[in-house]
Amino acid sequence: MPLTAPAPTPSGERSRSRAEDVLKVHRLAHSGGSAALLQWLGGRLGGWTGVLPLDAPAGPELAVRGAAELAARRVRSAVLHGDGSAALLFALDDHRALAAVLDLPHDPGAPALLADAAPALALALRAEEAERREERAELAESRAREAVLHLLMNGRLSTAHQIAEALCPSLPEPMRMYVVECRAGERTAVTRLCEELTGGRAWVVRCPVYVRHLIALVPADLAATSASHDPLAEALTGAVGDCVVGVSGELRLREAPAAYTQAFHALAVARGRRERHARFGPGPEAELAAHTAGAGWAATVLAPLHAYEPRRPQDPGAQELRATAHAWLDFSAHATRLLKIHRNTLATRLRLIESVLGADLARLPDQAALSLALRLTPGGGVRGAEAAPRSTGNCAAGLRAGLDGVLSHPDLAAWARAHLEPLSGPDAPPGAAQTVRAWLRHDAHLLPTAAALGISVPGARKRLVRIEALLQRSLLQSPSARYDLWLAHRAEELAGPAGDIAVSPGDTALKTVVPREK
Repeated sequence: MPLTAPAPTPSGERSRSRAEDVLKVHRLAHSGGSAALLQWLGGRLGGWTGVLPLDAPAGPELAVRGAAELAARRVRSAVLHGDGSAALLFALDDHRALAAVLDLPHDPGAPALLADAAPALALALRAEEAERREERAELAESRAREAVLHLLMNGRLSTAHQIAEALCPSLPEPMRMYVVECRAGERTAVTRLCEELTGGRAWVVRCPVYVRHLIALVPADLAATSASHDPLAEALTGAVGDCVVGVSGELRLREAPAAYTQAFHALAVARGRRERHARFGPGPEAELAAHTAGAGWAATVLAPLHAYEPRRPQDPGAQELRATAHAWLDFSAHATRLLKIHRNTLATRLRLIESVLGADLARLPDQAALSLALRLTPGGGVRGAEAAPRSTGNCAAGLRAGLDGVLSHPDLAAWARAHLEPLSGPDAPPGAAQTVRAWLRHDAHLLPTAAALGISVPGARKRLVRIEALLQRSLLQSPSARYDLWLAHRAEELAGPAGDIAVSPGDTALKTVVPREK
């Protein structure tokens, strides 16, 4: 007679079922976390399951009473029977418990299943809390690094150093600034790579304006050795497939705004190069050329802003208005991301700045004048300084008063010639100078520029992209070189005849006569 396997006993079936449930519990806790585990327990037992705090819990009445009993008696588990239901509770730690409310009669294996699930659930909850704490710490550090960058851009070096010392590493002096463009999801990996390549000496911060940009302040001795050889940029572009890097010149920390602008312009050039990295091209910045002639003018025209006193405590003061002007000139509408304010708040502040300075910030000439004045006074004004009277007449007479005298200085004339020389050089694309003049005349707006040139808007955009590579400056994306271009054209115009340019009396905006092209 053949032998047959003995039929499984009820206790053996229960043991196998319990083992399968324990495996399921641990898989869910590992892959889905506490939410997936609680959802499965509720479906498996056919009732309500959840995590209740032991002090002042909120939930099903029977479970709340059970949690109170756990806390009062200081026990690890409890069962309370109510009218047609039972509450089973198992302590997870000193502050909360796993609770289930089941209809009677419930599955006899429910207490064992909940007891087996409690340790796994407690571990899952601790892991999730640790992850949330890590995320909060990373967010706090990211915002602190943004604050350091913001302080550097506004000339607050002492406070920036204090915060940077707490976060590590120290801010490098002198330094080169790198703007790294990559996919938004790759910024964490690129940050780690940059820290590894520099031995932890680079100060890296996520750009608060452009979600695909990282900004790195790198010690000068680790940065580019020449315009054609930059080991750090080469390593970054080699390791990350679509990474693009722009590098500034070697500057001091007090020149951080100029360093960022340089790196941003270099980034625009790098996008068109096979090696995907570039260093800022030759030539001094406008504020360096204009410092001798323009420092006094800048202090005078910004005196009303620096001495501004808000009418109410909650209104922005002089420092906030100055930072707002700087951010808007650099990033236009994206300044709201940097300043962490609503767009309506930005518009209100800009109207106030116009009123205080007697300016029309819708016009490129006034934008260029304000940009130069802010760059020539990096430390801001002295609080309480005597304010100049507000302009009540022509807006241009307020902000641009005396600007022609600054731009007539020989240093500015030489800078303007060097700045504009590529537009008429042998490498310039056809119509480069005329395109730039038309673009500046129409306040750097593409639609009227295209109409004036007799070409389409995409055609005008393509011309300006080619001119970006020629000038090694960003034009279409902020921070843009449009302010310096306007200042250079005006300085060139004041230095002598400009052929096809004529300026009406009382207005320093460029008036360009451009032949229509197809």
